Amino acid sequence: MTRHVAIRSTGMYVPEIEYPNAIYRERFKESAPDFVDKMETAAGIMTRFHAPPDWATSDLAVRAAKQALSRAKLAPEDIDMILVGTDSPDYITPSTSVVVQQKLGATKAGTFDVGCACASFPTALSAASGMMSTNPWMKNVLVIGAYMMHKLADPNDQMHFFYGDGAGAAVLQFSEEPGLLSAAFRADGNYAKAWFIASGGTAEPASEESVRAGRTLVRMVDKYPPSINEEGWPAVTRALCENNGFSLADVDLFVFTQVRKRTIEKVMKALEVPMEKAHTIMEKWGYTGSACIPMALHDAVETGRAKPGDLVVLVGSGVGYNQAGIAVRLTEDLVRT
Repeated sequence: MTRHVAIRSTGMYVPEIEYPNAIYRERFKESAPDFVDKMETAAGIMTRFHAPPDWATSDLAVRAAKQALSRAKLAPEDIDMILVGTDSPDYITPSTSVVVQQKLGATKAGTFDVGCACASFPTALSAASGMMSTNPWMKNVLVIGAYMMHKLADPNDQMHFFYGDGAGAAVLQFSEEPGLLSAAFRADGNYAKAWFIASGGTAEPASEESVRAGRTLVRMVDKYPPSINEEGWPAVTRALCENNGFSLADVDLFVFTQVRKRTIEKVMKALEVPMEKAHTIMEKWGYTGSACIPMALHDAVETGRAKPGDLVVLVGSGVGYNQAGIAVRLTEDLVRT
């Protein structure tokens, strides 16, 4: 008998400290007086939320995981494997996933991190599905996307406007129905130094000089050409259609990286699909990076925009650049409340 892998439940966590756009208007009123107005129009971001200063990314991940586990009626000890996708890890080493395992109390779970920025969650879903297919003892797998980039950014950098904290999670189980379908991937390392943290790794270990120069903070050094996402996302989406044997018209909901609403509008137009089929959350929670895809998926399930039987396409695009997409059929096993 074929063993399919499907999403059993989802979860999400957004911290409580709100930073509305008014804060950034005041912050940038001298250096870039029109910046926030322009970004409201182009990105669609109206506010964002940050965690308390003493929290780490793992604290967000654990809270999203607990909601997903509660919905699936599972205890932490029931989890066999934890995958955490993030590019704002607690530490360079050890992995954030092992910290999540300890904080969650998932004493029987193995763990590993997936570190391809906003493409991490679709990548992690595909990896988890493949692992479960060849390891039938993995009954319950937890996949998390979490993001706390604002702590790694200069608050006076305009890019700080985008960064919201959050986490989303999904519990995967075996199903009689196909759930997680084939994935698609693109990458181009020529852009690795366009938006990155220059110092703190082996290429340039952190030093007093690099800290003073701000090279241990995330920076956009060169702007990405709009074509990367405006052409890349449709390419990934069409590859998913071809790989899985469905048409664009068959897709019930599209979820793209939640960084710029205008880009999503252009992509949907290029795909010749109504914008109403795209789900967005940046209006409510800002750009939540590695967490935005699972957060948007959870929100779609919670609000009834995604329901059992629906075909959902998830496409993430992150610095590097990495792009990943996965097609998901939501099954009758999905727990919605």
